[in-house]
Amino acid sequence: MTRWDLIAEHIGAATGESFQIQRQRPVGGGCINRAAVVEDGSRAFFVKLNTPERLDMFEAESEGLAALAAARAIRVPEPVCVGLAGGESFLVMERLDLGGRLDGERAGHQLAALHRVTAERFGWHRDNTIGSTPQLNAPHSDWVAFWRDRRLGPQLALAAANGHRGRLQSDGERLLSRLDALIGHAPPPSLLHGDLWGGNIGATPEGEPVIFDPAVYHGDREADLAMTELFGGFGSRFQAAYREAWPLDPAYAVRRILYNLYHVLNHLNLFGGGYLRQSQSMIERLLAETA
Repeated sequence: MTRWDLIAEHIGAATGESFQIQRQRPVGGGCINRAAVVEDGSRAFFVKLNTPERLDMFEAESEGLAALAAARAIRVPEPVCVGLAGGESFLVMERLDLGGRLDGERAGHQLAALHRVTAERFGWHRDNTIGSTPQLNAPHSDWVAFWRDRRLGPQLALAAANGHRGRLQSDGERLLSRLDALIGHAPPPSLLHGDLWGGNIGATPEGEPVIFDPAVYHGDREADLAMTELFGGFGSRFQAAYREAWPLDPAYAVRRILYNLYHVLNHLNLFGGGYLRQSQSMIERLLAETA
């Protein structure tokens, strides 16, 4: 039995309806996974594939999609099944046509609604990944400690292990000691997408916003919003709509740099030294705020 036959069996068991693949075509899966669309003539599913060691990553992604879907705030692809087949891990989800034009106003309002879904503590019930980097989510009641111990601290340690020492580490340690002053507020633990750059949002042909490829946890809502401004792609209508639904205080301008530093450090650790100067510059700007 081939890998695709086994995946088809998993789909049939998960949906309660027999599924036999009549067509399988590769599609873009990003820089981490391979991906394909499988069809039986009436139904189609999107399948991600990776090595067996990545099964835990796919299981966490599936649970993250389910958590976002349960919030009923903004649409996500419905996870179908996850497992191992033919020496590879896989994640099957609803296949959506994302060729539409994003309604930025609707997306802004819906993201604010997602963030109003809160938990008692920051973090999540399991670790997951940010890209392919482990993301630690052990719950914590203090947001500053969570951001220090589960986000910036691990990224700085990984950067040191990757050879990025010297000023990045010394300034990074100074930054970690000043997080209380930089964060300066006590946010509710909002449900976050966790990796909300422009490549992880799309729209159906009707313009309905869809978010995908999450790194879910509960945290400061500004961490999600900050990333929407890191690489662009969301537009002014989205930003205005979010602020209309849930206004931000002026200190967000500084916290945005702090929260995006996590992602820039992660890019340094994933893709190399091209992000070193940007990381150091962001740390310098943050330290200047507390001088």
